[in-house]
Amino acid sequence: MFCPACGTWNRASAAACARCAAAMPDDVERAGERPDDEITRLRSALGARYRVLRRLGGGGMASVYMAEHSALERSVVIKVLHAHLSRDPEMLERFRREARAASALVHPHICPVLDFGEGEGIVWTTMPFLAGGSLADQLVRDRTVNPDVAAAAAAQVATALDYAHRRGIVHRDIKPDNVLFDDDGHALLTDFGIATARADSRLTASGRAMGTPHYMSPEQAMGRLVDGRSDLYAVGVLLYEVLVGLPPFDGADAFSVGYKQVHERPVPPETVNSRVPADLSAIVMCCLEKAPADRYQTGNQLADALLSYLAHADTTPDIRRSAQVARLAITTPQ
Repeated sequence: MFCPACGTWNRASAAACARCAAAMPDDVERAGERPDDEITRLRSALGARYRVLRRLGGGGMASVYMAEHSALERSVVIKVLHAHLSRDPEMLERFRREARAASALVHPHICPVLDFGEGEGIVWTTMPFLAGGSLADQLVRDRTVNPDVAAAAAAQVATALDYAHRRGIVHRDIKPDNVLFDDDGHALLTDFGIATARADSRLTASGRAMGTPHYMSPEQAMGRLVDGRSDLYAVGVLLYEVLVGLPPFDGADAFSVGYKQVHERPVPPETVNSRVPADLSAIVMCCLEKAPADRYQTGNQLADALLSYLAHADTTPDIRRSAQVARLAITTPQ
């Protein structure tokens, strides 16, 4: 969200502005609804199937709850569409599409949707609980992420995107909040809420730019049709942010950020933070090329570039192996 005092963009979970230290407002949805009431309605809608334990947080579209599958005794996360959005036909359809898109993708680095339901004014999906938190959590805690850890996570995300793209699905909302980690530190991509399948594009035919402004490709910011290379631009933005602590473009509002995405060239990460390796900085800058034809053309190409960087980096075998296993998991024998 944008700081009400100076206009700087901050993570939704930030308590104070990173630039001027002004207190950030509470999330509008959290301030307007009583979580206890929603938990009560959710428990009523779910019946004995799940035990809802507590609220974990929320975002612009949904609230998230920790729960347990009663029969399997498995920890899960339940995402509940905000009440006012569940009454909006387009938002409701977007939420349904997330469930359909994610359930159709079976990949070790895509967080699966386990269940979906509607009832008593509640619309929800369930996913596995991943104890490692999100990449956004690491940014809030540490401000930046170790370059080798960031490269390995991005390589895993890139292989997941390659898999989705080859099936006609473009994620359209890649950002640190949507990269989760399991107990072993493996990265999983989540939240296909505005994903576009070639066979089901009616919601994105209006010319509106959909996504998070700081991670939009130039073509996405202009409301044009996008393909998988737009997601790879967003991976470049994600990598830039985790390496230097800020996204490449900022502004007082979404329009100004979108303008910079289209017209301005980012300062290379190694210039902003001298600890960023030059080879990794070059990979990021290739992702951030304005013209899609000048970027990596597939997720696997990006993953291979990151693997090449890690092969020559002074890093731990576990970090290097996590990226290599992700790439090999989808390599088709010739």
